[in-house]
Amino acid sequence: MEVQETRVQTDRIFTIPNILSMARLAGVPLFLWLILAEHDGWALAVLMLSGVSDYLDGKLARKWNQISSLGRLLDPAADRLYILSTLFGLTWREILPLWLTAALVARELMLLVMVWILRRHGYPPPQVNFLGKAATFNLMYAFPLLLLSDGTGWLAWMGSVFGWAFAGWGTTLYWWAGILYVVQVRRLVKADAAAD
Repeated sequence: MEVQETRVQTDRIFTIPNILSMARLAGVPLFLWLILAEHDGWALAVLMLSGVSDYLDGKLARKWNQISSLGRLLDPAADRLYILSTLFGLTWREILPLWLTAALVARELMLLVMVWILRRHGYPPPQVNFLGKAATFNLMYAFPLLLLSDGTGWLAWMGSVFGWAFAGWGTTLYWWAGILYVVQVRRLVKADAAAD
């Protein structure tokens, strides 16, 4: 007989995964200050800790059956805030071109509009799909590598090559995931209109 694993979403706030997500959120202003003050080594350390805690919060939530409504909000919020703070910091320091920052921010604004439309129709925000996670993964690799590229020598050169590769893939996947969210929202809204 096959045993099927069930995961129950709870409304508990103080779970280990949620505490990890809250710590990630608390690290955003520190990370931004470190980037702007050009303390690149410390900024990279905070970003790496954020990446580890991002991995752990999801894994532990599933393993310990601590999936919560709050966790579903905190995790993507922390991802987006790290991406936006990194974009701001690296653009301010002229490591990233303004067009790339504008492309990524425009995608975020598009998703905000989609979330607003969903709420108007009584739906929760869309869950993060694999494509969105892959996009975030690529961007989270791109940013530290591009930060490393702000220097001289072979390490800076390697950071630039691989950083731009991850940035290109991440931006493409980010927009692709965003367009899929728009299609999903459109279908839900059309289904609602047809049901009325």
